[in-house]
Amino acid sequence: MGAVKLNIRNCSQRVDGVAAEPEPDWSFDDLVSELNDLETKLANTTSSTERSVPFEKSRTRGREIEKGRAFVLRADEYEMEDSESEDDDHVDKALVVAGCAKRFTCDELYLSNSDDDSDIVSGFEVRPCLMDELGEVEGALFELAQEHQLRVKDEIRNKISALETALVNETQNSASSLLRVEKYKETRQELDKKFDTQYQRRIAEALDNHLTAVQRDRELKSQIEERKIRSDAAYEEAKRKAAFEKLQQEKARAEAEAKVRAAEEAKREAERKAAMEARKQAAMEAEKKAVKEANETSKRVTSGGTQQAAGDSTDTSNLSNAENKEYGNLYRAAPSALNLEQGRLQKLKELCERNQMIRSSSNKDYTRHEGNISRNIRQIRGVRDNVRSKASELIKLLNDPQCPQSVSIEIFAKKVVSYCENPGNAPFASAYVIVLITSQIPHAMDILLAELHMACLYTVPKHLLYKKSAFQSKEAYFRSIGYREVDGKLESTEDYLKRLESYMKVYGALVQTETTNVQNFHGLPEGWAWLARFLNTLPANHYTAVSLNAFLQMAGFALFKRYKSQFLKMLNVVSENFLVDLKSRNVSELTKTITEIQTYIEDKKFLQEPEGKSLQSNLLSNVYVNY
Repeated sequence: MGAVKLNIRNCSQRVDGVAAEPEPDWSFDDLVSELNDLETKLANTTSSTERSVPFEKSRTRGREIEKGRAFVLRADEYEMEDSESEDDDHVDKALVVAGCAKRFTCDELYLSNSDDDSDIVSGFEVRPCLMDELGEVEGALFELAQEHQLRVKDEIRNKISALETALVNETQNSASSLLRVEKYKETRQELDKKFDTQYQRRIAEALDNHLTAVQRDRELKSQIEERKIRSDAAYEEAKRKAAFEKLQQEKARAEAEAKVRAAEEAKREAERKAAMEARKQAAMEAEKKAVKEANETSKRVTSGGTQQAAGDSTDTSNLSNAENKEYGNLYRAAPSALNLEQGRLQKLKELCERNQMIRSSSNKDYTRHEGNISRNIRQIRGVRDNVRSKASELIKLLNDPQCPQSVSIEIFAKKVVSYCENPGNAPFASAYVIVLITSQIPHAMDILLAELHMACLYTVPKHLLYKKSAFQSKEAYFRSIGYREVDGKLESTEDYLKRLESYMKVYGALVQTETTNVQNFHGLPEGWAWLARFLNTLPANHYTAVSLNAFLQMAGFALFKRYKSQFLKMLNVVSENFLVDLKSRNVSELTKTITEIQTYIEDKKFLQEPEGKSLQSNLLSNVYVNY
């Protein structure tokens, strides 16, 4: 065990050289050893003095008993049975044994000081160790030292007992705490097992719910996808049907238009033939009349008959001149342009008549062939490879032995003109395709130009004047210059001008197209002639202004590159005459067109290559190369 601190009252007395320290710092073993040594010394001292002072000792002890102090008897519990036979030395040694000693007190024991009590006297007399006779002071000191010794021993024993009790209690508390901890641990383990089971159950439920939700979502998505696929299929089917119906309608409309056009041409041809027959009949009648008069006046001089015949011939010539004069009063155009137009229209008429005969004599359906040509034309883009591929495919289709070439050329010309009326078309790409095809099939160019002249009279160029005597109404005049009817009503001027501009852009792109090793049968010379005829004969109005602006935007760069100063003179004529006439009209709708033409001339935009003239190398590149 550890050191035990004993609180001893302050006593500096010495007894036979043994002093009690006021603040001892001893271990338990040292204390027991010291007590044994002290008791041995006291025993030795008392043995020498016991004979001289026996009375004092008994008196002192008697005084102690009288003071009411307890009588202490200590014995070793291991030697309790043999305590009566042991010597006093063994009894004294047993007093200092630490541990399990038993204490008895006799507070009411009365001890007499008389000599009659022989038992007590004999008891004291039989003790082997007797104190020697001492003085009063020494006896008092001895008593005090002995009392102090007893108190110290008592305190030590009390401390030891308290420590043992505390140790036992602490051991019991520790064991109890350990048991509680074990029970708490077991309880916690059981709770953890329960919680773990519940947690695993919740995890399993959550996983099951999640898998169920995932499966439900997948089923829902699959249903949505199936519904979408069915919807797309239905939409594609409806779209296909609509396209087929539209194609059928276009085909029917085209056939109806062709029939109407053929009927009109037949009607005009019949009227022309009737007029010719009437003139021939009149001439024949005049000739017969002249012959008859010559026979009746045979006696007259020959000169008279000759003069009469000359007069009849003059009348016929005057009739023809009057008709041409009336025609010239309606149209403003150069005679050469009108002659070229008439020749191209005649070729187109002959081609249509031949194709009509072919269709009537054959039961073949060329709808699919027509659809292939139309699809390739609509797929023309401003890309070099696209232009080459579409031109090659169209040439193959035009030379297809399954369809007569005249029919293919007619279809090609109509579809190209129809494609050109769209403002979103690629005019330069279309011009490249036209030049590549007509270089292989030359007579297709006149047919195409004839269709273009019929769609837009300003490609001739010519302009139809409005006269009340010639037209029943304004609507009739508008129909004559190319206005279309939409739902029984004439289209607006804005729509007509947009289509007019598209036609002129394609025509301007066509005349300026030049390709290596490929001949353009309607190139820059024809474009230069068109510009000269336009400025010489056509009046300045809204229609002609839009036509001129579109033509210059497309062909101005190439014309300047070829004709240099001559083209600049043409632009001076435009600026000094044409624009001045336009401005003098004071029409607000002309402001935009006038500004564009004036800006083109003043900013010298003819020095800049127009956008789209050089075809793209591919769809994903921004680099342009010349075709």
